[in-house]
Amino acid sequence: MIATTQKPFEEILSLLQDAQKVFIVGCGDCATQCETGGEVEVAAMKQKLEEAGKTVTGTVVPDVTCNMLDTARLLRKQKGEVQDADALLVLACGTGVQAVAQTQESKPTFPGLNSVFSAITERKGQLSEACVMCSDCVLGDYVAICPIARCPKGQLHGPCGGYDNGKCEVDRDKDCVWTLILERAEKTGQLDKVLAKISSTEAKNYEVNKHPQSLAFEPRRAGKLR
Repeated sequence: MIATTQKPFEEILSLLQDAQKVFIVGCGDCATQCETGGEVEVAAMKQKLEEAGKTVTGTVVPDVTCNMLDTARLLRKQKGEVQDADALLVLACGTGVQAVAQTQESKPTFPGLNSVFSAITERKGQLSEACVMCSDCVLGDYVAICPIARCPKGQLHGPCGGYDNGKCEVDRDKDCVWTLILERAEKTGQLDKVLAKISSTEAKNYEVNKHPQSLAFEPRRAGKLR
């Protein structure tokens, strides 16, 4: 999931300074789990904007806001309320904001959240960064623990010189990811493989991580697998 935090309300008001009437879009998926853009947060934002003198023409919380076709369909159902607004405020990740903007080309569209990282949900209300979406996954080489995402320096060939008693020099409260990798490698019988990878001079291929990227495929028809 995409971890998000809500922007300071003062920043949101600054973004909406030229908009008196606002339509709010939330997200029923990641932002709801983060408690930044679900039904409760959309209702709270509506109240805060109205207390600040804005008019909220309507709200909607799509199941998954970055699913552009479904979001567009829901916005069409509230076409009058959307058209009556001067701007849209989207309480979703950056991809959700852009999906909404592409369905409403003539309407200013603004983010109400900051996208922070791609996360593992360890338990409700506790998320940790797990993936930087580098386009060349290395988890197979490092026993399913990503040193790029989980090391502040992105070290691929073992711990840095600041490693101390298994702890990270950037945050002494956290285990060095290489401690975790090597411990798991030993438990899973892959220690020799990981040590060989560490000693290799092979560089990671970052060329594949060019932006912007796109992905197109033929969806499977319902009931048919291939």
